[in-house]
Amino acid sequence: MSTQALVPVASDVVAGLLGAGFNGAIRLPGETEYDVQRKSVVPTVDSRPLVVAEAYSRTDVQAAVWTAREYGVPIAVQATGHGTRVPADGGILLKTTQMTTVLVDPERRVAKVASGARWGAVLDAAGQFGLAPLSGSHRDVGVTGYTLGGGVGWLARKYGFAADSVIRAEVVTADGRFVTASAEHHPDLFWAIRGGTGNFGIVTSLEFRLYPVRQVHAGIVYYGIDRAADILRRYRDWTATIPNELSTAVVLTRVPGTEQRAVAIKVLYAGDAELAEHLLKPLFEVAGPRLAGELRTLEYGEAAMGGTPARHLDFLDTLTDDVIDAVTGFENEEAPTVEIRHWGGAMAHPGPGAGPVGHRGASYSLIIDREVAADLVPNSGRTFVNFLGDPGRADTAYAPDDLRRLREVKRAYDPANFFHLNANIRP
Repeated sequence: MSTQALVPVASDVVAGLLGAGFNGAIRLPGETEYDVQRKSVVPTVDSRPLVVAEAYSRTDVQAAVWTAREYGVPIAVQATGHGTRVPADGGILLKTTQMTTVLVDPERRVAKVASGARWGAVLDAAGQFGLAPLSGSHRDVGVTGYTLGGGVGWLARKYGFAADSVIRAEVVTADGRFVTASAEHHPDLFWAIRGGTGNFGIVTSLEFRLYPVRQVHAGIVYYGIDRAADILRRYRDWTATIPNELSTAVVLTRVPGTEQRAVAIKVLYAGDAELAEHLLKPLFEVAGPRLAGELRTLEYGEAAMGGTPARHLDFLDTLTDDVIDAVTGFENEEAPTVEIRHWGGAMAHPGPGAGPVGHRGASYSLIIDREVAADLVPNSGRTFVNFLGDPGRADTAYAPDDLRRLREVKRAYDPANFFHLNANIRP
């Protein structure tokens, strides 16, 4: 098929999709459902594609790729829209929302999910067997985009990044081929997608490990903002002593439903309540009276930990006094939400052959929910794909050696950079 650039109209692309065997719904500008389906969760992204094509199967995905190549138009993939950062203007917006199959094999402790599945469905299916996926902070986040970008969840310190749990992926490549990538088949592609996002093909299903976690002791508790610096200084020392089963973050925010500034401490412990409270005591004893919130024992799938939108993200190797002074020094009426999250554990020690998830050795992540002046907070220039607001900075999410290898894999599987409406890695 030709990749020569043409000037197609929507009807030509629709005809091309149908001719290639596309069986899903096709939405055109002017239709109500077109405006519904083109929306991203990210409010700054306002895609105006020629068509929105809703795939029902991998053959639909192949048809969309063939059609985009035939008419020389770009293609972007969107499941839930959480990770959509680049508009698909003038191209095909391929929706995988209808591809939601979730299969759990409790004996192998493995799940196989289609590309439009959300974490809530996987949590519910796996939870019936006392198993847990390495999911994120929200049940409605899409599994595939989250996992291909690395995927840091509340079990990551114990079991690693979500990308590290992947054992097989079915992929439609830039030339429309359907391949299965694993450690034995297409190992270079398998390595690249586990952290390199959708740069190398459209993943139509993922198979990944599940873990024996039924209940956790978890929640969010709030303390006075005047204790922020003391809490963070204790946090710095305390995080060096805790087991990998305990994941925490300190958030400078507001008490829910009020304008009262507070320090929120997020906790998830993959173990029993008594030991969790014992481990947390040194941190809580400097926090003062509790303003709100509680920790309780519950099913892992019910733990609603929430997340902080990342307009600024940096990685910290240590939590210095200068950092603490910077993040606690904002005036209350102008203060952003600031989250400092403890990393390390299994994230920093993957097994052999792990994918290119970047900056594994960082001790903490620093997330701020708005842009701030560069001189007010640290900025090492390191980023994480799942939290990347500016897709043009994708290169900063990887270690130099990994970035070089990613470019080599890109040249092998997508030399023309057909898949570029993403956090793009150029061939």
